Amino acid sequence: MALATHRTSEFDRDTAVTRRAPGVYDAHLSGGWTIIQAVNGGYLLALMGRALGDALPHPDPMSVTAHYLTASVPGPAVIRTEVVRTGRTMSTGTATLVQFAEDGSEVERLRVLAAYGDLGALPDDVRTTAKPPAIPPYEHCLGTDSAPDGRPAIPGSTAIAERLALRLDPATAGWAVGAPSGKGEMRAWFGLADGREPDPLSLLLTVDALPPTAFEMGLSGWVPTVELTAHIRRRPAPGPLRVAITTRNLAGGFLEEDAEVWDSEDRLVAQSRQLARAVLQG
Repeated sequence: MALATHRTSEFDRDTAVTRRAPGVYDAHLSGGWTIIQAVNGGYLLALMGRALGDALPHPDPMSVTAHYLTASVPGPAVIRTEVVRTGRTMSTGTATLVQFAEDGSEVERLRVLAAYGDLGALPDDVRTTAKPPAIPPYEHCLGTDSAPDGRPAIPGSTAIAERLALRLDPATAGWAVGAPSGKGEMRAWFGLADGREPDPLSLLLTVDALPPTAFEMGLSGWVPTVELTAHIRRRPAPGPLRVAITTRNLAGGFLEEDAEVWDSEDRLVAQSRQLARAVLQG
């Protein structure tokens, strides 16, 4: 199957924004990226990244922090951006996303602070102790449809699952068959179902698109993001991504998720940390 171009990709269509005035953009939150009824936080981050990429003079998101204030719903939205600072190598901006209540009043959904630069201009020097996650071959992992070897599908009633080429490491998918390991780990192969290749913007989706680690810890229910910071380190090479997410601490009904995203050339291309609320029920 031919790979989708950015022009025909559902992800690009659904993150499109229209500039209404300087710094003001109209958007439509697609119902295709929902979890239960709420719009996915990674999709929203990419949407905000699209608007900021137009407002700022540098092309690539490098550090993006979002605070999720209220749950977004499918439908029209307005994004307002502000350029905070521009420099030779980086620029900084803020963005807010609002929707409208039945009485016409504005409801702010999330607020973002972001630094943009040019990933293509970064030096090649890499000094790291980080290693790509060990994940079984794609065909031996669990997907939202039936795996080729007859393994059961991941249970998923969320619309976003249909838009992802997601294969979970069986070692972190015990929750899918009623036997969670109790460990706060989630690992998977990741791509978009229509074949669109990854880029810095889609990495903002990738860091928040896997099932929550809370599932493998034996919890169930919605795990809404409170705050999410993503660092985009390199432009990813074509091909599937590998994502590893870990949680070390769940306390007081909140947990952290630390994510790493690796490309097909074994390069660390994105990292993130988020704080999320957990439903404390077994």
